[in-house]
Amino acid sequence: MGVGVAELPLHGGHVPRWMAAYMRRMARAIVAVIVEEYGPGELVARLADPFWFQAFNNAIGMDWDSSGSTTVTLGILRQVLDEEPWLGVAIAGGKGLLAREAPREIREKGERIGAPSSSIEEAVYASRLAAKTDNVLLLDGYTLYHHAVIVSAEGRWAIVQQGMNPEERLARRYHWLAPLPPTPTLEPHSSIAGARREEAVVDATSRRSIEARKTILDLAREKPGRVAREIAAAYALLRGIRPLTWTGRVEKERIRVLSRYYRPQEKPPRHIEQVLRKIYELQPGSMEELVLVEGLGPAVFRSLALVSELIYGYEISHEDPANTPLDPFRYAYIIGGKDGVPFAFDPGLAEEVVRFLEDALERARIGEKDRLRALRRLRGLLPREGFYEGARA
Repeated sequence: MGVGVAELPLHGGHVPRWMAAYMRRMARAIVAVIVEEYGPGELVARLADPFWFQAFNNAIGMDWDSSGSTTVTLGILRQVLDEEPWLGVAIAGGKGLLAREAPREIREKGERIGAPSSSIEEAVYASRLAAKTDNVLLLDGYTLYHHAVIVSAEGRWAIVQQGMNPEERLARRYHWLAPLPPTPTLEPHSSIAGARREEAVVDATSRRSIEARKTILDLAREKPGRVAREIAAAYALLRGIRPLTWTGRVEKERIRVLSRYYRPQEKPPRHIEQVLRKIYELQPGSMEELVLVEGLGPAVFRSLALVSELIYGYEISHEDPANTPLDPFRYAYIIGGKDGVPFAFDPGLAEEVVRFLEDALERARIGEKDRLRALRRLRGLLPREGFYEGARA
């Protein structure tokens, strides 16, 4: 199930090569210690937590509030895990065209690290479902451009994907974690962190949208011509035009309220009948089957949602599911940050920390775990509030 969303400003720029080299060494040392202590499945679970993910990003020296905290961090981690298959964790997918390669890479890399075939196929299915869910069922103004799937040799998987809102220059990160619940598109995010709450949201993943979800599914299975006419009528009403053939009653106040959420798309998409015809032929039996229909995108789903609300009166939740503000000073800082927060990236300090972790790992492998025990004792001195709760002491 999904475990969180983080919202971050879109930043340009790049990581200098010398700094990226330190980041890779730091990332390798941290994940190696975690795998040594808790196993590969624990690393996957931690990466699925938005707060731990952000702390890991900060620990290797990346900006705390940059969209690159997703793309750069996962890119570096992907390189590390590809070079160290013994860790039992792999990352598939990535930014842009790499995202489309996720299903193939999940199978190839999953087999390489020895993940169970059943878990691999579940991760492939979850990859497709998560991408469509966060891009179609949750219309929050962000379009996905980064999609990564993390799998472990134990069969655990997580999904980290990111969308962007170019107009607001913000990015939002979505986290999913195995196993999928019985209804995986219903409230998939159990804790969501964001820098701001959006107002024009259409959230069909909310439990408040259950009746609307049923109506949308029924509409999608109706004859395309009839549904297309209802969609056209709904958009006409939204523009203040009452079609001559329209005999229903809709209150002006309801139209005014819904205009706030549906105004960005003032007319039905041109290809809607073609998509409706495909859905009608397939007759999906669930929201999961519906959302995975090829061609069903945000514009078509928004149209079906509008009909559900405006014509049939079944409301969809318009509350942004992001509910926990991001606070950079609750995260971990070790070697400084690329943007100078809380202090400039310190290569000398990075070298010291990396060598300490590498030495601790090497000693642990030969049975001398004194340094790993010291790390555990240090963790026990930290306040629990604001830190990853899932890690075992």
